[in-house]
Amino acid sequence: MPSIRVLLADDHALFRRGLASLLAAESDFEVVGEAVDGQQALEMVRELMPDVILMDVSMPVMDGLAATRRIKAEMPYARIVILTVCDGERTLFEAIRCGAEAYLPKMIDPQALYGTLRAVVRGEAPVSRLMATRLLEGFARRDPASAPATELTASEREVLEQLARGRSREEIAAALAIGEGTVKSQLKHILASLQLESRS
Repeated sequence: MPSIRVLLADDHALFRRGLASLLAAESDFEVVGEAVDGQQALEMVRELMPDVILMDVSMPVMDGLAATRRIKAEMPYARIVILTVCDGERTLFEAIRCGAEAYLPKMIDPQALYGTLRAVVRGEAPVSRLMATRLLEGFARRDPASAPATELTASEREVLEQLARGRSREEIAAALAIGEGTVKSQLKHILASLQLESRS
């Protein structure tokens, strides 16, 4: 089975090297490049065609959100995971709108990071506990009249609430008496809806 080819984009050399070492210790990951800013990440993605890009938000020259937007515009099939210390709701929503497949805090446990990368490459839409909490907070504060097309269904809200409590997809499926495939498709629909939401 071929390795998952990963591109790292972060302006902190020590963090990049540490992350590269962690990934190298897993047999199914290969770090194919390291970018120090968003512009270099864009150029390296064009050249290296990685399976997944681990992107920081705050970088010089071009930040991670702008780079994500540019990469997705040129290569919609590119898979991008935002890995950052910025865990604010606004940054999360913007990352999703830019096309990121997942959004993770840098304090994440390595095993959870590996699982997310593998899920993204399989075409899944992994949503972390932090991400679910922020999404729920954001939806709770929204004016329903501002973007009616992106309202959550009752079932989708239940799935997010379960995720925010730290439950796995399997546990959510059992608790709500639905299939695991239904949980996955609802998560994809939630993220797809957010990508279509207007900036207002």
